[in-house]
Amino acid sequence: MDLVQAQQARQILDRLVGFELSPVVWQKVPGGKSAGRVQSPAVRLLVEREREITAFAGSFTFKVTATFTVKGAEMKAELPHRFDTEPEAQAFLESLQGATFTVANIATSPSTRNPAAPFTTSTLQQDANAKLGFGSKATMSSAQKLYQEGKITYMRTDSVNLSGPAIAAAADYIKSAFGEEYSQVRTFKTKSSNAQEAHEAIRPTDMRAERGSSNEYDQKLYSLIRNRTLASQMAPAKLEKTTVTIAISTANEVFEAKGEVILFDGFLRIYGGGKKEADILPATTSGDVLDLASAGARQTFARPPARFTEGSLVKKLEELGIGRPSTYATIINTVQVRGYAEKGDGEGTPREVITLTLGGSADSTSESLTRSASLDATGDSEVEGSSTLEPSVTNGVTREIIIEKTGADKGKLIPTPSGELISDFLLDHFDQVVDYSFTANVEEEFDQIANGKLQRNSMLKDFYTPFHELIVNSGGIDRASVGQSREVGTDPKSGKPIIARFGRFGPMLQLGSTESEEKPQFAPMPERTKIESITLEQALHAFQLPRVLGQTKDGDDIKANVGRFGPYIQIGKLFVSIKPLDPHTITLDQARELYVEKLKAEAAKNISDFGDGIKVLNGRYGPYITDGKKNAKIPKDVEPADITHEDAKEMLANAVPAKGRFAKKTTTKKVPAKKTTVKKAPAKKPAAKKTVTARRKKAA
Repeated sequence: MDLVQAQQARQILDRLVGFELSPVVWQKVPGGKSAGRVQSPAVRLLVEREREITAFAGSFTFKVTATFTVKGAEMKAELPHRFDTEPEAQAFLESLQGATFTVANIATSPSTRNPAAPFTTSTLQQDANAKLGFGSKATMSSAQKLYQEGKITYMRTDSVNLSGPAIAAAADYIKSAFGEEYSQVRTFKTKSSNAQEAHEAIRPTDMRAERGSSNEYDQKLYSLIRNRTLASQMAPAKLEKTTVTIAISTANEVFEAKGEVILFDGFLRIYGGGKKEADILPATTSGDVLDLASAGARQTFARPPARFTEGSLVKKLEELGIGRPSTYATIINTVQVRGYAEKGDGEGTPREVITLTLGGSADSTSESLTRSASLDATGDSEVEGSSTLEPSVTNGVTREIIIEKTGADKGKLIPTPSGELISDFLLDHFDQVVDYSFTANVEEEFDQIANGKLQRNSMLKDFYTPFHELIVNSGGIDRASVGQSREVGTDPKSGKPIIARFGRFGPMLQLGSTESEEKPQFAPMPERTKIESITLEQALHAFQLPRVLGQTKDGDDIKANVGRFGPYIQIGKLFVSIKPLDPHTITLDQARELYVEKLKAEAAKNISDFGDGIKVLNGRYGPYITDGKKNAKIPKDVEPADITHEDAKEMLANAVPAKGRFAKKTTTKKVPAKKTTVKKAPAKKPAAKKTVTARRKKAA
């Protein structure tokens, strides 16, 4: 019953926060939809990380790499020291001309790598996101199917324990499949002090079954779970790390070539990840003279803090002790559904990178440099490989500027302006709701209730009394003060002020004052701009929409604009999305092409049009007839194209009105009933209850 009390305390507390705080958010925060005990700290994490990225001061250094040849094999090396300026890197490369390179030292060190514990709910979500690209919701949905089909154990757990029979089954399979030396029985202990270990770790129910589902999506997750479980009961991998130090006759610096040899693969045989597990260096001995094949320096930029993915956000919430394994997927889905965060789809922005190459032609040497070091600075850059300027050669060193993409946010969680606004509002007025330590302490109090060390009602009272006082006092919060508003400048044509402010659907621009007699003009905030940083030039550019691109072949105007759901073109009453194109730069040819594609899609949807509003259409759930107000489903044995106008009218007349939440409500006038005398039937005597003795006799 202590466990029941803890569950009830969690449920009551979540409802108190949600039901009392959400109405305040609706009333006081433009575009606010809800607030919650766990979702609000999650949004705060995203907002704080985004502001860290915005405030990040970029810097760069020059990384020097070289390729040597020894006994017909290549060996790549790197200078441990990096140069702060281009002239320093240039001077060092020049000093390598005519230098002799010898192996000064070879250091080897043995090491072992142990497997990770079997999956818990949170680690499953993290690994599925990192290795398979699955979102938290998709991971849990797939795991639910596997569990219901009896392929895996229960998927909501924070335990890393495996049962005795499971460990024995894993050992038997490993010995038979790989050999005795690959098996090593292990037991794992959960590190978290407040873990609720009601279930064992997530594992396959049959260790020998390689196939868990006929669905390839679910099978990928099953294989991940199975391999992780088996790996946890396998021997560690034995490795040998080698570092070759290369002396330079003309400088005090040294190059270092590092490699790793796998002596025994152990658990890496089935769970090694996607990375290259071995980089074998060619055989060398101290004193060997090496030939320099190529050397170069590349400008590398400091890395800003990385945006959260669904997996890394789950990990952070778990570290802070916020939420429970069973709630992570729901929380992350909720903040996206509410519009507080969204997944990025940007491929990054172009950036110039300086490369310096010793000798050779710029075309051949820069290619090898960009290939070997393209991900050093940001981890998400993509090299275009095109030069912005003609290569120049100075003292035997070729200088070239190439273009790379940086800052890709595809698949990353990015807080929306609404998310930033709600987070700031809660931090200002309800700081305990978004306080990380407070939320974690609440989780610990739930555990104390479960252990019988704390009374449920006492804990709820201690929380609710000050919280409710804040709710009562929130009536004095001025809605106009919530959300930033800034006058960007004055429109040179009209002389009206341009104001950046927060509206019902997010940040927007306003041309003109609401106090004037003339109605203000509005425009959406341009992408990648914020209220506090948008310039007058960017604001004026936004008011150039809608933009008339030209006409269709039929002579209809094509207008480009931005709406609530993104950029679009409009032809008459037809709207066509143009994502990811920009309405300011889209060409007439591009617009016409999208318009033609839309017409083809509409034509495929329209089976018949009888001209009086009655149509036969292809819908999401199959073909149907509509007159714009009423729909009629077409039976499976009727060919939609063969339906005549009269048939359509008859089917609409006989159609059953829609039921459910979207059905239109109809009211009927009540007619007073005539008074009649009805003779009541004699009441039936209630059946006599069987006594316990009678029931026992009958059972006997």
